[in-house]
Amino acid sequence: MLTVPRYFVSPLGAYSSRREFLRRAGGGFGLLALADLLHAEQARSVNPLAPKKPHFPAKAKAVIWLFMNGGPSHVDTWDYKPELEKRDGQELPGFDPNTGFFNQQVGPLMKSPFRWKQHGQCGKWVSELFPHLSRHVDKMAFIHSLWTDSNNHAPALFKMNSGMSRMGFPCVGSWVTYGLGSESQDLPAFCVMYDTLGRGIPKGHSLNWGAGFLPSIYQGTAFKPQGQPIDNLERPADLSPQRQRQQLDLLGRLNRLHTREVDDPEFSARMETFELAYRMQMAAPEALDLSRETEETRRLYGLDHPKAGHFARQCLIARRLVERGVRFVQIYSGGMENDLSWDGHNNIAKNHSGFAAETDQPIAALLTDLERRGLLSQTLVIWGGEFGRLPIVQKGSGGRDHNPHAMTYWLAGGGIRGGVSYGATDDIGFKAVENRVSVHDLHATILHLLGLDHKKLTYRYNGRDFRLTDVYGSVIEPILA
Repeated sequence: MLTVPRYFVSPLGAYSSRREFLRRAGGGFGLLALADLLHAEQARSVNPLAPKKPHFPAKAKAVIWLFMNGGPSHVDTWDYKPELEKRDGQELPGFDPNTGFFNQQVGPLMKSPFRWKQHGQCGKWVSELFPHLSRHVDKMAFIHSLWTDSNNHAPALFKMNSGMSRMGFPCVGSWVTYGLGSESQDLPAFCVMYDTLGRGIPKGHSLNWGAGFLPSIYQGTAFKPQGQPIDNLERPADLSPQRQRQQLDLLGRLNRLHTREVDDPEFSARMETFELAYRMQMAAPEALDLSRETEETRRLYGLDHPKAGHFARQCLIARRLVERGVRFVQIYSGGMENDLSWDGHNNIAKNHSGFAAETDQPIAALLTDLERRGLLSQTLVIWGGEFGRLPIVQKGSGGRDHNPHAMTYWLAGGGIRGGVSYGATDDIGFKAVENRVSVHDLHATILHLLGLDHKKLTYRYNGRDFRLTDVYGSVIEPILA
């Protein structure tokens, strides 16, 4: 038994009682343990993008998300509705005019202006919009019962990207790179490409690929549509590689001295950003150089196609990025709104025909190219927008208004069971009614395919453990291989 005198004197002073001595000693032991934990955490934060083990064996190593910005119409693309054709021109009884965005322009039901045909061994009905992609339906799993909770672009974009309809939360790509790091240490872990034709960027801008409260190293790196895709990719002419390396080494030593006093994850992330930028100056130009591709590959993607060339370039870059270990790539088709994107308020036939012509061949080529290189089995490819569109016509426009009640997504590649359709909308495509899928369910499934348990992937912020799926989400098991 430990015997402590009533007045214990140490080199640092006297304790007034044995109880005070034991209390302070216990606190000291706790501080020692805490210091060890903080040291280990600091060691892990030196390179926050280092590869990390998933929670369980993953089916996919990378994601390419093809985001059809503006909200493509499911009833004009992948969700065939013969009943809608039969009821063309009829009123929709009980329709709430506030469902869409323009409540003063509610018209009758409108059939799809496109012809439909069955494709593949699965017999999937596909609109004539996709002559190239229709050849790949046996690789795809279609989710026809996805729904969201906003009929406005910015909140719906935030919801699809971050699981929350308000700004300031980490997007899917940020959560994935936070949870898994990156196989490539010379390129950004999370890359974003948006419209290159001067039509703007999605509503909500860079918040759609932001890291929110996660350290900024996990935010998406957006490639500029014109000129050098990444700023400062070339070092100044008067700065040699050796000189730049010396500058970074000095900066690193000073920063490490600072982190001994202040343990700041954001500061550590900034340190790694400098190092990543240095490595990118050597690796990124090679990764983005499409002249290294064969003429056959260039024709496959349609790089010289007058309409599809710009999107073809982005799809081919996406393949080159995941081939080099980039974890998450997101490509936006379409710009700011209305006729500049898939937001078909005016003349749905013209709008969707135009954007399908830009994307159909490049995306089909991406699937073909990934498969023949052995990459499709480990790359999850996702197609979809922020919401669907109504089966009624927007009066006076020939277009369709926003529909948060139903949309179609398809997934292919890493861990996906091809040639299946999950869930269903009603007979006219107005609402998801069978096996309804929330955005949280979609996110849980994406994380699952990457080997991440959506309930365990958390980050403590403001005294609370946050996760991508909040307190919801279930993996969509029937579409998994």
